[in-house]
Amino acid sequence: MTGDVMFDAHLDLAWGAQLGRDLTLNLDDLREQDPVTGQTACVTFSELRRAGVAACFGTLFACPASEDYPQGYDQTDRAGWKGARRQAVSQLDQYRRWQDAGLIRLLDSGEELAAHVRAWNPEAPGPLGVTLLLEGADPLESASDLDFWRSAGVRLIGPAWGHTRYAGGTDAPGPLTGRGEELLIAMREGGMVLDASHLDDASFEGAVALQPNVIASHSNSRTLVAGNRHLSDEMAAAITERGGVVGLVALSTFIRRGWQDGDSRATFAEWARHARHYGETFGWEHVGLGTDLDGGFGLEKAPAGMEVYGDVRRLEGALPEEAWEGVRVSNWVKWAEANL
Repeated sequence: MTGDVMFDAHLDLAWGAQLGRDLTLNLDDLREQDPVTGQTACVTFSELRRAGVAACFGTLFACPASEDYPQGYDQTDRAGWKGARRQAVSQLDQYRRWQDAGLIRLLDSGEELAAHVRAWNPEAPGPLGVTLLLEGADPLESASDLDFWRSAGVRLIGPAWGHTRYAGGTDAPGPLTGRGEELLIAMREGGMVLDASHLDDASFEGAVALQPNVIASHSNSRTLVAGNRHLSDEMAAAITERGGVVGLVALSTFIRRGWQDGDSRATFAEWARHARHYGETFGWEHVGLGTDLDGGFGLEKAPAGMEVYGDVRRLEGALPEEAWEGVRVSNWVKWAEANL
């Protein structure tokens, strides 16, 4: 790799823009006028360049309606997918506008991604490379809709977030639905990668049986933090045995068992325990970054000592020296070149 570059497998960039964040600002200016209250931002394009992030998986995330986000789509409505689709298409258009402005470069294949990262020069950084990941499959009307999203540049799909029409998910136990089974088969046949993050155990089992080209873009270890949002060792084994990589999430709730708002922030050493568990159990070549900054949380819930995105690099000091280069960039790039 050229220089000390990084790759992040989960950044909700367009979701931030949909909330009103202007990621073209420098970080201090964004923080001064941030429309999102209670979540101090860590991510802007200039901050990612400063940190050495050459590329990422950038999400299209359609948010269900909630008390915090009443404008989200209605999951109880049979036609609710149309609202989910509007959100995802709006975010797709945002990525395209950023590309037109020279801020990002949309990457449609693993070969393009690897070439972009290897050519990226931290001393004269170019646009951020972005490969699109659909987080939650509700924007698809059905499996027959997959061609639209593939032609739009989506290369990875996570069928669940919470419950979707396709799968049980975080805090919403359940298997793949019939619609979900059709989607996973279509993904396999169409060369679309399965992102297992957010899948419930029951839906995970069915999903990897139907589409074995699988990763977890942002999932810490259930061995250290309970709950179906995290990967059990059986799930992590299923991913890594198929050659996949698991991304580490920088959220205190997902790092320290029992963490609650108001507690001291988790430490980088605690975050590194998840990396070490994965690396020592399944092989360091299967561990990468999937920080999820700023995906619904800010500085207040990130590890202590993280003040800007670039502080992700503090993780290096808590990992084996020989593991860091793979975790920060090359494990994801090698996987993408072979599988995306």
